[in-house]
Amino acid sequence: MKKAKVKNKRGIPFPSHIILSGILLLLQFVFLFAVVYNLSDYFAVYILSEVLAIIVVIYIVNRRDNPSYKIAWIVFILIFPIFGISVFILWGGERVMPHLKNKMRLCENHYKPLLQHDTEINDKFRYSDFAHSRQAQYLIRESGYPIYENTSVEYLSPGEKFLPRFLEELELAEKYIYLEFFIIAEGKMWDAIYKTLVRKAEQGVEIKILFDDFGSIKRQSKTFLSKLKNRGIEVAVFNRIRPTVNMFMNNRNHRKIAVIDGKTAVTGGINLADEYINEYKRFGYWMDCAVILKGDAVSGFLSMFCSMWEFTTGGKIDMLSKMCNYPVAAAGYVLPYCDGPLNSRNPAEGIYLQMLNTAQDYVYITSPYLIIDNTMITAIKNAAKSGIDVRIITPYIPDKWYVHPVTQYNYLELLEAGVRIFEYTPGFIHSKIFVSDDRVCTVGTVNMDYRSFVLHFECGAWFAGNDAVIDVKSHIDELFRASKEVKLSSCKRSPPLKKLERAILHIFSPFM
Repeated sequence: MKKAKVKNKRGIPFPSHIILSGILLLLQFVFLFAVVYNLSDYFAVYILSEVLAIIVVIYIVNRRDNPSYKIAWIVFILIFPIFGISVFILWGGERVMPHLKNKMRLCENHYKPLLQHDTEINDKFRYSDFAHSRQAQYLIRESGYPIYENTSVEYLSPGEKFLPRFLEELELAEKYIYLEFFIIAEGKMWDAIYKTLVRKAEQGVEIKILFDDFGSIKRQSKTFLSKLKNRGIEVAVFNRIRPTVNMFMNNRNHRKIAVIDGKTAVTGGINLADEYINEYKRFGYWMDCAVILKGDAVSGFLSMFCSMWEFTTGGKIDMLSKMCNYPVAAAGYVLPYCDGPLNSRNPAEGIYLQMLNTAQDYVYITSPYLIIDNTMITAIKNAAKSGIDVRIITPYIPDKWYVHPVTQYNYLELLEAGVRIFEYTPGFIHSKIFVSDDRVCTVGTVNMDYRSFVLHFECGAWFAGNDAVIDVKSHIDELFRASKEVKLSSCKRSPPLKKLERAILHIFSPFM
């Protein structure tokens, strides 16, 4: 008699390596905690642990980390001295191991130098719009990708509009299709994409797929990888979940990138899973978005994919042969960018701060989370206090019970500064958008939380002076009408227990 397979609510068996890894990791933490607890009975060990805790706290205070991140670790270590120190050494020291930083740097050095920085484009934008050109200057320096002209931008929202357009672009592929997504989940959306990929592979199109192991947990059948490989499709898994306490295990590839023939690139918040097209209801109506780029700026996303593919698999891609001279007559400028834990810079959060600091009229923001530090809160408040119309849309129906109270914790301070906050009442808004002044916009994968700003690999497209900026702004205007505005008076009347819950969870928000 066959044993029944453990399945999730989608009917897909749990991957055995995920179950094993979870059990072994839990046992390691239980063992560590038990050892610490038993040792704490000895007075000498207790004194030693307190001394070590003070030393580690002094070390943390003097690190060049985010203050909120440091506070969370300090509280954790002071409550559980030896256990907290042990976990900090494993997950809270350097963002990642130095050898991984060197590995990524070498990978990027194979591809980034192939991108041409045209100073004339940069100068032209500075001359026409000096105030907003500061954002481009910042991204060029911090992320290292050029600013481009001759690139069209098509904004698509929600996922139901995106999927048919994405399938159309896949059908046009003649040479290659490169896909990099946080989540690839079997279902209606993937079935439609898979059929197209199989057909294109049979036509001789080169296909490479890269997805994150943690993001796709419980979303694929046992034969998912073998089916792709048997069809001649190359597939790689980023940072496989293993039964070891590994500090890099907390760093996930949250990017969403598609590159087709060097002519077309796609990015945004949409993963390849049924909830993103509302075929699978999780948290009410799922609102998300993506952009399709055509033209010169596609090379930037090609470089990102090649770097991550080599980092994950060790296999090099002849990027020069994949680049395509395919300028598209279009107004405006496009600047691709990416970020991750393997560098000492932070363009993902930095571009948001730049847009707030250089806004002339308004900044509209959509984000599934509002787990932000004092620097971001201050920038948002200062923009509002200086007369900028700052509005933020967050979900009404959250995806994580412990995250939404932290989002709501920040409402009061922002509302008091004049920021307007809306909750998307039909359900969950997953779009990550900043749009400002009818002039500049960024759409990508970057949430307003510590994971996106510090721990995860992220990407986005910043664009200025094209019709897509107005398309984004018009769509957000529609979202305002579909949302409920949070009033300062109601925020102040929150029940005391709810306020306490938010305050406690806020302390540990950098870990969320």
